[in-house]
Amino acid sequence: MRSRIAMIGAALLVVAGFALIDLPQARAAVGLRVSGTGIVEANGQPFVMRGVNHPHVWFTGRTSSFADVKALGANTVRVVLGSGERWGPSTDVPQVIALCKQNRLICVLEVHDTTGYGEEAAAASLDQAADYWISQKSALVGQEDYVVINIGNEPIGNVDAARWTTATADAIRKLRAAGFQHLLMVDGPNWGQDWQYVMRDNAQAVLDADSRRNTVLSIHMYSVFNTATGIVAYLDRFKANNWPLVIGEFGWRFNSNEVDHETILSEAQARGLGYLAWSWSGNSDPVLDLATDFDPARLTTWGQRVFNGANGIKATAKEATIYGSPTTTTTTTTTTTTTTTTTTPGGGLSCTAAYTVTNQWPGGFQGEVRVTAGRSAIKGWTVTWAFADGQAVTNAWNATVTSSGSTVTARNAGYNGALAAGASTAFGFTATSRGATTAPTATCTAS
Repeated sequence: MRSRIAMIGAALLVVAGFALIDLPQARAAVGLRVSGTGIVEANGQPFVMRGVNHPHVWFTGRTSSFADVKALGANTVRVVLGSGERWGPSTDVPQVIALCKQNRLICVLEVHDTTGYGEEAAAASLDQAADYWISQKSALVGQEDYVVINIGNEPIGNVDAARWTTATADAIRKLRAAGFQHLLMVDGPNWGQDWQYVMRDNAQAVLDADSRRNTVLSIHMYSVFNTATGIVAYLDRFKANNWPLVIGEFGWRFNSNEVDHETILSEAQARGLGYLAWSWSGNSDPVLDLATDFDPARLTTWGQRVFNGANGIKATAKEATIYGSPTTTTTTTTTTTTTTTTTTPGGGLSCTAAYTVTNQWPGGFQGEVRVTAGRSAIKGWTVTWAFADGQAVTNAWNATVTSSGSTVTARNAGYNGALAAGASTAFGFTATSRGATTAPTATCTAS
């Protein structure tokens, strides 16, 4: 992922849907497998990935990360491995799989060495990645219920992206000829973002190359996918053609021209698409870290959004049924308290603010405020409240939040201020407390 944001500036075109094309069911597939546009387990139960990427190859000692992301609600972890051409080689595949199973996670294993092939001189080819998987076959066979093989990360750069179709199809055939029965995942070209639409327009040829009909396509969504229109249009094309798809990586809108993560999350949930956020920790550009220094108690703004926000992991993830009855882990005490008030300034514009405490722990808590427009559309909103028990906001997402003494003011972000009549949006925050978390009276002012 590390360099694609700066290297890509193209915008997506709005596209029309094609006629429906039926994808044949997997032929005697075992374990996880494709069914229509989604993924099911061996017993036929749907499985929707809700998880994160973990940069294991660069931080092999951070094995506690598997338990940490599970405790935060994830059902899947995409694990970065190296084939030896650029990083690694990762010879600890059995241990990685064991960590996934121990923590009741589905394991998506990927070779990162292929990143930007054709543009990045050090990158490995998909053929070399396939050779790596074959070298690890003894660790992988029999793990089809638990493991997805993501053949190569972002395997083609922006130079001659058209080569993606043949290279990907050949790698799939090579793995099937070697006897692999796993669900395969293939990333798009253009550093994963497919802004030249090679994967979008040639997906059927790649899917047809799989004799087991058990391949899922993966799109990585960063700065190319910075509008709701572009995201919806891209996803609609895959739906119209009945092509299986997951969002294998995505980031967040930390600048106005960055990825529209709100639309990605809401569309993924509405469509039943899996998603895997980049990434747990350790980025050279730490704005994309979900946790600071791999510490689950120090989630960043991005981490709070992915794990605890609307359509996020905690709210939507379901554990794979292969693990049987879900275990119960007590990490926080959850409470819900809501108060709503409305103000109507000149011009008849109005909004309401619903304040909710969603999680609570010794010395702190997490809150959410849902803003809803009144009978008329609004262009922006401001929410204010005063804490009565010495609470203090420490972090916030989807709003600009400032404090002056006990008074807190939250103003809409650039992308969620305009609301149609009756429409709503939400922002979240974490705060310290002295024990009490009495819900304050929140006031919403519309503009």
